[in-house]
Amino acid sequence: MTIASPIRREIPAGASITQWAAGDGWLIRRFDWPADGAPRGAILFQGGRGDVFEKYLETFAHWHQAGWTVASFDWRGQGGSGRLSPDPRVGHATDFAPWIADLAAVWRDWNVPGPRVIMGHSMGGYLVLRALVERAVSPAAAVLVAPMLGLSAPVGPWLGEKVARLMCRLGNPARAAWKGHERPGARLDRQKLLTHDPSRYDDEAFWYAQKPEIQLGPPSWAWLAEAFAGTRALEADPRLPRMTTPTMVLVAEADALVDARAALRIATKLPVAEVMRFGAESAHEILREADPIRDRALAAIDRFLDSHAQ
Repeated sequence: MTIASPIRREIPAGASITQWAAGDGWLIRRFDWPADGAPRGAILFQGGRGDVFEKYLETFAHWHQAGWTVASFDWRGQGGSGRLSPDPRVGHATDFAPWIADLAAVWRDWNVPGPRVIMGHSMGGYLVLRALVERAVSPAAAVLVAPMLGLSAPVGPWLGEKVARLMCRLGNPARAAWKGHERPGARLDRQKLLTHDPSRYDDEAFWYAQKPEIQLGPPSWAWLAEAFAGTRALEADPRLPRMTTPTMVLVAEADALVDARAALRIATKLPVAEVMRFGAESAHEILREADPIRDRALAAIDRFLDSHAQ
């Protein structure tokens, strides 16, 4: 039986898309969908590098039907939240700290009833865990979906970081690190890197056709260098074992974009953590996978929230 809602290619009735101003005046595109009636609680879901919240409408509908208020926003520099590079196709960042500051500010301003839960996919998973460790947010529970706690680099993370730093010195750090969207030298096509479900994969192209301005391409060399350095620093952070927020970590062991082994190592350092593993049946976007995988993931998340977000 499929848990998923059919809502995938339209903004649901009752939801709103607005522009929220960060402390420095940067406009952030935001999605808010209040629960119908008395809320079960509230979920803030953050996507990955290059993501837009439209990709997760089907999953948002699942949680909304269960009584949750659901919110999300595009990270600055991507989606509808402007760009950090002169080239609008390049995902650029010289420092990830502004993203943590944006997340903390939204969290402070998010006045909703019931227990509040935070979730992050891929880069969003890294930023959510970093925000938790830095005590920038204080949710009742957290869920990390295929979190970017290490990068799946063809040359390994140590050499990958060295190469990225060198390329920043040899040219414009804001230039694209490669031509494609996700990963250089990939043997699989982009769909198979993300999901085994062609229909769900096509949802992304649908939204980009409707709103071309929200599409992003490859990362910059500076983003890549900061991603290597940031994930390395987080794994070594002595505050990880003191981060007591109940956390669920969903890992796709065959993930070709992030380092699943790093996520598993970090999960063992968390004092209150539950890990759910997927094998070759799942690519990177677990919540946009084929129904059998996606349904298992959603059911496990629901059970976790029932236990830790009352």
